Amino acid sequence: MEDLNAMLEPGQMVRHPSQEDWGIGQVQSNIGGKVTVMFQHAGKIVIDSRHVVLSPVYG
Repeated sequence: MEDLNAMLEPGQMVRHPSQEDWGIGQVQSNIGGKVTVMFQHAGKIVIDSRHVVLSPVYG
């Protein structure tokens, strides 16, 4: 599977595809397949890119 999270950069806004209640999150870092995101309603979460593809939020 191609790692679509590799294009994410700090400051970008994203959503977790199966955790809508977490709200929108801001990417804090993206290092070695681990994406750290600060979500509105869940706080700081580290996402493993091998298992979850985050959805970019535009606008």
